[in-house]
Amino acid sequence: MKMTQTEIDRLSLEKAKALFTSGRIDTIEVGTTKGLQDIHLSLFDGLYPFAGQIRTLNISKGGFRFANSLYLVPALQAIENMPEDTYEQIIAKYVEMNIAHPFMEGNGRATRIWLDMMLKRRLDKVVDWQKISREDYMMAMERSPINDLELRVLLKDALIDSTNDREVLIHNIEQSYYYEGYDKL
Repeated sequence: MKMTQTEIDRLSLEKAKALFTSGRIDTIEVGTTKGLQDIHLSLFDGLYPFAGQIRTLNISKGGFRFANSLYLVPALQAIENMPEDTYEQIIAKYVEMNIAHPFMEGNGRATRIWLDMMLKRRLDKVVDWQKISREDYMMAMERSPINDLELRVLLKDALIDSTNDREVLIHNIEQSYYYEGYDKL
C-alpha cells in the first residue's frame, strides 16, 4: 500500500526526532557528504527508495535549477573540501550544499541538521530555528546563491549555545519541517 505524502512527512518527522533523542546524531560525520547522506537515510529510510542516495536526475524548484546531476559528485567533493572553521565559512558551505541539492527530496530538512552539526562542532552553537520566520528564511535562501549576507545575518541573530537541550532540538526539527510546508503533522 502506497503511503500519502502526509504519512511520509509524519513518519519522517518521528525519525528525525529519534535521530536526536537516541544520540545517533552524535555518531554521524560532520560536514561531509557521507554525513549528509547518513542524515538523509535516517530521516527517510523505508519512506523513499532513494533515501541517502545521491540523485542521478536533474531537479528544479520554483524556476531554480539545482546542480546538474552529471557534475553532482565532483561538486559534492568540492563542497566537502570547503573550509568550515568560521561562521562565514560554514554558511558558505551550507549555501553551496543547498545549490547542489544532492537528493531527489528532503534536502532542506537534511541540510539544516547538517548545518547545525557543523555549527555545534566548530562554534558550540546551533540555530534556534524558531526565531526565524518561514518567509524570511525562504527569501534569504532564494537569494543566497547570489549573496549569502542576508542568510548569514538572519542565522547569526538566531544562534544559541543550547546545543544539547532536548526541547530546543525537538522544536528545531519541527520548525524545519514547517519550513517545507509540513505544518499539519
